[in-house]
Amino acid sequence: MTHTTNDRPDRRAGGAVVPVLAFAGIVVAVMQTLLVPVIKDLPQLLDTESSNATWVLTSTLLSGAVATPIMGRLGDLYGKRRMLISSLAVMVAGALVSAVTSQLLTMIVGRTLQGFAMGAIPLGIGLMRDMLPREKLGSAMALMSSSIGVGGGLALPAAALVAQHTDWHALFYGAAGLGAVAIALTLLVVPESPMRAKGSFDLPGALGLAVGLVLLLLPVTKGSDWGWSSGLTLGLFGASVAVLLLWGVFELRVKAPLVDLRTTARREVLLTNLASIMVGVSFYVVSLVLPQLLQLPEATGYGLGQSMVAAGLCVAPLGLTMMFTAPLYARLSARYGPKVTLITGMLIIGAGYGGGLGLMDAAWQTIVTSVVLGAGIGLAYSSLPALIVGAVPASETGAANGLNTLMRSIGTSVSSAVIGMVLANTANDVGGVAVPTMHGFRVSFLIATAAVAVGLLLALFLPKAARPAQHTQLRASSEEDANLERAEEVLRGFRGRVLDATGAPVARAKVTLIDHRGRQAGSTLSDAEGAYAVPVPSGGSYVLAARAPGHGPLASSATHPGAERAVALDLSLPGAPLPGETVSA
Repeated sequence: MTHTTNDRPDRRAGGAVVPVLAFAGIVVAVMQTLLVPVIKDLPQLLDTESSNATWVLTSTLLSGAVATPIMGRLGDLYGKRRMLISSLAVMVAGALVSAVTSQLLTMIVGRTLQGFAMGAIPLGIGLMRDMLPREKLGSAMALMSSSIGVGGGLALPAAALVAQHTDWHALFYGAAGLGAVAIALTLLVVPESPMRAKGSFDLPGALGLAVGLVLLLLPVTKGSDWGWSSGLTLGLFGASVAVLLLWGVFELRVKAPLVDLRTTARREVLLTNLASIMVGVSFYVVSLVLPQLLQLPEATGYGLGQSMVAAGLCVAPLGLTMMFTAPLYARLSARYGPKVTLITGMLIIGAGYGGGLGLMDAAWQTIVTSVVLGAGIGLAYSSLPALIVGAVPASETGAANGLNTLMRSIGTSVSSAVIGMVLANTANDVGGVAVPTMHGFRVSFLIATAAVAVGLLLALFLPKAARPAQHTQLRASSEEDANLERAEEVLRGFRGRVLDATGAPVARAKVTLIDHRGRQAGSTLSDAEGAYAVPVPSGGSYVLAARAPGHGPLASSATHPGAERAVALDLSLPGAPLPGETVSA
C-alpha cells in the first residue's frame, strides 16, 4: 500500500495561509484592472482604433476565462500549490512583455499571458478546502472570492497615481513585482495539498473551449465595425455556437473531461454558474464606466473633470466595501445560508445601478454608487464558492470552482466587449478623438441592471437555503453517523481505525472514499474509538482521504478485490491534536 501525506501547518503557519492566498487573489485583481485608469487613452497610446484597444482588456479576461478550468483541473491532478505558482509565473512573464512594448499585437500577447493568473482564485479556494477546518472555511473562502474586487478597488487609485506621474509602462513592472512577491510568499507559507484526482488532462477540451470563446467575443467587439448582419459577423457567431456544441458533446464522452458537464447539470451548480455570469457582467461595468465619466472634462457638459488619481480614489470604495462585506457575509451565511446572501447581494447591486442612473452629476455621487455596488458585489461574490463547494464532492473542488470562476470570467469578458462596443458606438468624434457620451454611460448601466435582474431570477430558483451553520453541522453529523451504521452492515468495503501520530484513536474524523476517476464514492465519520467502515460499489483502486481538526490530512491508496469481504486498513493522521482543541465534525 502507498499513501501520500502532507503535514498540516501549525496554528502560526495555518494563520498565514489564508492572508497569503488572499494576497495572491488581490495580485490577480490588480493585473485585471491595471489599465482601467488609462482606458480612455489606450487608442492614442497604442495608435489604434477604440474597438481594437478594447482587446487589451478583453484578451486578459478571455485568457483568464480559459485558464481557470484548465488550472483547476491541473491543480486537482498535479497539485494546487504547484499550479498556483505556475499561474503567477506566467502572469509575471506577461507583465514584463507588456512593459517593453507600445505595439498593439505585442501588448495583447502580454495581456493574454497575464490572464492566466485568474486560475489563482479557484486554486486558492481548493487549497483552503483541503487544509482548513470547517469552522474557518466559510469566511476564508469569502475572503478569497472577494479578493478579486478588493484588489481591483485598491488598484485603481494606485495605478492612476503611477500612470499620472510616470510612464504608463511602469504599471506592468509594478504588477510583475507584486506577482514575484506572491510567488515567494506562497513558496514560504502555503503547503501543498495531498488531494489528487485520478485521470489525465483533457487537451482537446481546453483547445475547444478557447476557440469557442474567441469566436464568440471577436464578433461582439468588432460587429459594429463589420456590420451586425455581415457574413463575417454572422459566420463567426455561428462558428462559435458549432464549436461550443461540439465541445460539449466531446466533454460528455471523454473519460476525464476538463469540465464535468454532468456535475454542472446539477440544478444548484447550473443555476449558481449562470448567476455567476450575471455577477461578472455587473462587476466590470462600473469599473469601465465610472473612471471615464470622472475624467472627462467639464466642458463636455456631463464630464466631472477629475484627475486620474482623484477618479481612482472615487472608485476605490468599490473594492474597500467588498473587503468589509467578507466578514459580514460569513455571519449572514451562517444564519441564513449562502442562497439568501446571494439574493441579498443581487438586490443591493440592482439598487446601486438603478440609483446610479440618477447619480452621475458629481464626484460624491459616484462614491455613493461605488459603496453600494461594492457591498452588493462583495456579498454575491462571497456566496458563489460556498454554493459550489456545498454541491460537489471534495475531489472535484478545484475543477468545480475553476468552472465557477470561468463563468464569472465569461461575464466580465462579455461585459468588457459589450460595454466597450457600446461606448465606442455612442461616442462623439472631437478632433479625431472618440469621446464617450452620457447616453453610452446610461445604456451601460441599464445593461448591468438587466444582467442583475436575470441573476436575481436565477438565484431565486436555487434549492432551499441551507440551515444555519450549527444546524447544518448537526445534520451533517447525523448523516455521517447513518452512513457509518449502514457501512457496518455491508461486508464489501474498507474498515479500520483512524489514529493519530501517537497511535491514539481519532474520533469524528472525516473519511472520504474516492474512486479511480477522482470522484467521491462514499464518506463516513470515525466513531468514539476511531473505528470507521465505508462500503465500496465494486472492486478496484481507491483513495481513502482522512482529515480531522488538529491533524494533518492523509490520502491513502488501496485496492479492493471486489469480493464480499472487508479490507482492513488503518489510517494514521500526521500531527497530534493541538492543545485545547476539540475535534468535531
